[in-house]
Amino acid sequence: MKEKLQLLFKTISSEIAKASTVAELDNVKNIHMSRKSELNNIRKNLKDLSDTDKKIIGSLTNKIFQDLQILLEEKYELLKTAERNEKLKAEVIDITLPGTYIPFGKLHPITKTINEITEIFQGMGFSIASAENSPEVETEYINFDMLNFPKEHPARDMQDTYYCENSDNIILRSQTSGTQIREMLSKKPPIRIISPGRVFRCESISARKHNQFHQIEGLLIDKNISFSDLKGTLNEFIKIYFGGERPTRLRNSFFPFTEPSCEVDVQCIMCSGKGCRTCSGTGWLEILGAGMVDINVLKNVGIDSETYSGFAFGMGVERMTMLKYAIDDIRLFFNNDIRFLAQFRGR
Repeated sequence: MKEKLQLLFKTISSEIAKASTVAELDNVKNIHMSRKSELNNIRKNLKDLSDTDKKIIGSLTNKIFQDLQILLEEKYELLKTAERNEKLKAEVIDITLPGTYIPFGKLHPITKTINEITEIFQGMGFSIASAENSPEVETEYINFDMLNFPKEHPARDMQDTYYCENSDNIILRSQTSGTQIREMLSKKPPIRIISPGRVFRCESISARKHNQFHQIEGLLIDKNISFSDLKGTLNEFIKIYFGGERPTRLRNSFFPFTEPSCEVDVQCIMCSGKGCRTCSGTGWLEILGAGMVDINVLKNVGIDSETYSGFAFGMGVERMTMLKYAIDDIRLFFNNDIRFLAQFRGR
């Protein structure tokens, strides 16, 4: 029996050594190490031997099993490593080869500008006005009356505002200021919101004007708000948006819904104030309008003007984008020319 076990060990270890694949090694294991194998039958029949032989043969059988298990594990590791290396060699990728360019979409420059401006004001504590308070189809009452526009104001004329057919009261909003009214009607002070959105005006389309464009307006209503708060807020925005300290100036202006009102200029980005074609030789570029919320507007929305005050501002998104990226034709934003839009992929 002892000689038979030694012969079995020699035979099985030889087959293990000859196996060249994991599958072949699995086959050797299934034949010689399974429950029906000859080696296992010897272990099962140990009970028929004498106590002396049982001890000797049992010990030898266990040792052979253990030695064969070690040989199998070592061979498995060698074969798996070899197969893995062959697979890696077959699937090798030459990273020095140029890749295939796959075009992919990016945000439109107008969307990017809206996101950038929004993030700046959110960092100052402003929140975005709710969507239900910012409809593009608006009533004349909200768009004009509540904002202190007199009945004879030229902005109400059909050559300036789009009126819906068969209605003298429903219009396409000409400004996002109506959102401020709806926010003040639905919320109590303090209010600190910005309202980005699309607006519509009867304009002849040219390099400088379009009949649809985008605005971002801001509103802050609280106790003890002064004009200096407005100036400080806008100067901080301009510094972040255009990068670094940039001179600004405020000029007297008039808007029906703010008093006092101003227009805000920034030093020309192109010539740094020296005077050029872009700024018409003045060294300044107008970027937005602003002012303190008119007392009549506060009364219209039921806010106590003795307790609360506030400021509002508004800017054209297209204009802000044109100034920042030196674009000279507003029509480029709406033509969907991929050659133009592709320039903003990396920005």
